[in-house]
Amino acid sequence: MLLLPPLINDLALILGAAALVTLLFKKLKQPVVLGYIIAGFIVGPHFNIFPTIVEIKSIRIWADIGVIFLLFGLGLEFSFKKLLKVGGVAAVTALTEVVLTMLLGYGVGILLGWNYINSLFLGGILAIASTTIIIKAFDELGVKNQKFTDVVTGVLIIEDLVAVILMVLLSTVAVSKSFSGGAMMMSVLKLIFFIVLWFVTGIFFLPLFLKKIRNLLTDETLLIISLALCFIMVVLATYAGFSSALGAFIMGSILAETIKAEKIEVLIKPVKNLFGAIFFVSVGMLIDPKMLVDYMLPIMVASFVLLLGKPLFVIFGALSSGMPLKIAVQSGMSLSQIGEFSFIIAALGLSLNVTGEFLYPVAVAVSVITTFTTPYMIKYSETVYKFIDIKIPLKWKKTIDSYGVEAQNMNEISEWRILLRSYITNMIIYSVIIITIILLTTRFFAPLFIKNGWDPIIITILSLLILSPFLWALAFRRMRPKEYANVWIKTFHRGPLILLQLLRIFLAVFYIGFLFDQLYSPITALKGVAISCFILIIFSKKIRSFYKKIELRFLTNLHEPQYTIPKEELLTPWDTHIAVFELSPQCPLIGKTLSELRLREKYGINIAMIERGDQTITVPNRHNQLYPYDKISVLGSDDQLKFFRSHLESSKREYLNIKVKPNVSLHHFTIEENYTILNKSIKESRIRELSNGLVVGIERNGQRILNPESDVIFKLNDKVWIVGNEQRMQILRKLISNKRKVI
Repeated sequence: MLLLPPLINDLALILGAAALVTLLFKKLKQPVVLGYIIAGFIVGPHFNIFPTIVEIKSIRIWADIGVIFLLFGLGLEFSFKKLLKVGGVAAVTALTEVVLTMLLGYGVGILLGWNYINSLFLGGILAIASTTIIIKAFDELGVKNQKFTDVVTGVLIIEDLVAVILMVLLSTVAVSKSFSGGAMMMSVLKLIFFIVLWFVTGIFFLPLFLKKIRNLLTDETLLIISLALCFIMVVLATYAGFSSALGAFIMGSILAETIKAEKIEVLIKPVKNLFGAIFFVSVGMLIDPKMLVDYMLPIMVASFVLLLGKPLFVIFGALSSGMPLKIAVQSGMSLSQIGEFSFIIAALGLSLNVTGEFLYPVAVAVSVITTFTTPYMIKYSETVYKFIDIKIPLKWKKTIDSYGVEAQNMNEISEWRILLRSYITNMIIYSVIIITIILLTTRFFAPLFIKNGWDPIIITILSLLILSPFLWALAFRRMRPKEYANVWIKTFHRGPLILLQLLRIFLAVFYIGFLFDQLYSPITALKGVAISCFILIIFSKKIRSFYKKIELRFLTNLHEPQYTIPKEELLTPWDTHIAVFELSPQCPLIGKTLSELRLREKYGINIAMIERGDQTITVPNRHNQLYPYDKISVLGSDDQLKFFRSHLESSKREYLNIKVKPNVSLHHFTIEENYTILNKSIKESRIRELSNGLVVGIERNGQRILNPESDVIFKLNDKVWIVGNEQRMQILRKLISNKRKVI
């Protein structure tokens, strides 16, 4: 009889227990992740009724692979572009909540008598909510169409990035055994450097690579290529001094920018589920009942922080960013748990041998408690809001409402701030690219080529050729010409603008000097800088032309149509937002035109987009018909969308609520004196034809006009809300802000 290796027996035991327990949890409508943890406890060393795991070390290695796949999957759902578009509401809310929760968690640890490392890790563990648990709870409770879910989704995106930064900072503190400001700053700067580098190279090369080999791609080859890229980045991140989990997350977020993102996510899901299950089972194996009894007080206090303190911090952050009280309360009560990132942070402390063995089981126990409570917190959030709304003084409510309106008005960023942000972003991105090229050239390629008899001058010339387009972009690339012209008109801003431009030129010259300094003596370097600058100025037109081609390729890849989770505006008037429905063949809307359906009159909603196979109809007109399997992007408030959904449900026809990537979103602008549409009606301004968009609201002197008629006239300082494509909105702003007549 052949003997199986112990690892195979252990895997059979793990997967068998996980299968049985998760089936039970499915039946009880509880999160599957919780089932995995319970299964791990059953087969773990602290529960001896059933057979237990033998090769615990081997299982830990598989669990580490599970962490890599979990973070890779989270990265695929993350996307840098989603981060850029997530909005100020989510950013303010997330950062407020994370900072205050970390401080409270750290304080709790100190009060319990723990050392500062354990207390710091406890704060990090409690600060990050569980994306998996929350999204699953939204699905099961049927609240995806409500406005607060957009805020929560945005907060989760910010939290994912904060968790990555936390892992780096906590590792630095743990290794240095102190709060060294210099070491922490260097770690953050190094992280930013590598993220920018990975993002830029990933956006430029990966989509191009996938296009070149698209005829060779099958499901199998795409899966293998994706996994290869993931583990290559894991290795690179480890060599750079970061964790393997960070490398997996970064590669996932880079692949999320490609047109194959959705396909990769589907292909990777079974593998992620398998290794993710092993990871969560390994988490459950660490549960020691005796330790839980000994640390019952910290568990209960930490759970109390999540169930009461964290919602209050989210509510405070959401209200500070201008959200209505209802959305703030619903958002706060949705984020009262911890999950996968918290486990990874706890595991990081164990792997570095800087936290006590008790901290991981404490984190698991708190996660189990708050996972059970999450659906009920979300379900009764509206009830809690109604109670607060009744009890809160009328004066407070008016203050909150007026502050929300002012916060929305402040959302329109001044032209000077837009220009300043563009300059800083430009300098950071091109500095990272230039420094990377110089370091690769001088530290890796130059020694190799000189060893093989190459003259250093040839290496220098080749380096300058590669650097030239990026040096030109750093020093002279024009950004935001319209904003620049408007700011330049204001005399008091000219000085700062000139200084910014001189700073860009100085940086470019400095990097040229840095290149020569690495290869030659200081005197030779000075001569080389002077000659190089002279040559670069002479060939500036050709360099600019070459750079434009590089930039066009990058922007084409960046704006490539994708099929990831949609960007929906978080700061919208009247609590309106976009929800997406797929219509079944039995849907009562099928076969009728929009004018026949009169959805706007009946439900107060607007159809912003229809997706039909490969065809996309942006802002459809009244003559467009609806067909089976159309995906319609519907704009409305929570109540309007709920009413619309109830109509579909009452008809007892099948419909499916899904998420796709809409090409339309909600935008706003304020009418100024030079706007060509000033004192014209909506119809006369031809704003629909110019923008291929739909005016859904006008805010005038504190009053709001929802779904205005075509004869409503635009007045000075009107804030106009319009649904349309983002690129078309940019074109519209340029057209209506010119003083020439609109044709």
